[in-house]
Amino acid sequence: MRHHLILRVVSKLLIPFILLYALYVQFHGDYGPGGGFQAGVIFAAAFILYALIYGVETARKAFPASWLAILVPLGLLIYAATGIASLLLGGTYLDYDVLASTPTGGQHLGILVVEFGVGVTVTAVMIAVFFAYAGRTDDIQDDDW
Repeated sequence: MRHHLILRVVSKLLIPFILLYALYVQFHGDYGPGGGFQAGVIFAAAFILYALIYGVETARKAFPASWLAILVPLGLLIYAATGIASLLLGGTYLDYDVLASTPTGGQHLGILVVEFGVGVTVTAVMIAVFFAYAGRTDDIQDDDW
């Protein structure tokens, strides 16, 4: 892969802002549009941009497959554990009202935790899908584009 200086400099400037925007979407999702799915896709897009600019092997070193194997089910477990916590506290599955001393506080906490779990899983799955397809293009030369 040829070194594209302008792309590398611009991506180093953009990726932190993309990640910051993903955090905004993640934590603002219970107040307005956004949430875990959208934030997860934005996080993954920042990482995929990194992989496209710096190479898939460099990206695999920065985000190893062992992390993906942990993060994909972890988000699902966070989601399910929130529902189980509601059951144990006397509510129905994913009834957030019982998670805090006030129903409004419980709703806020429940949505925040569930959306975080969704964001973790979506990020990991999107990166895993990218790695699965990126590995198939190793025979394409940089000059072919």
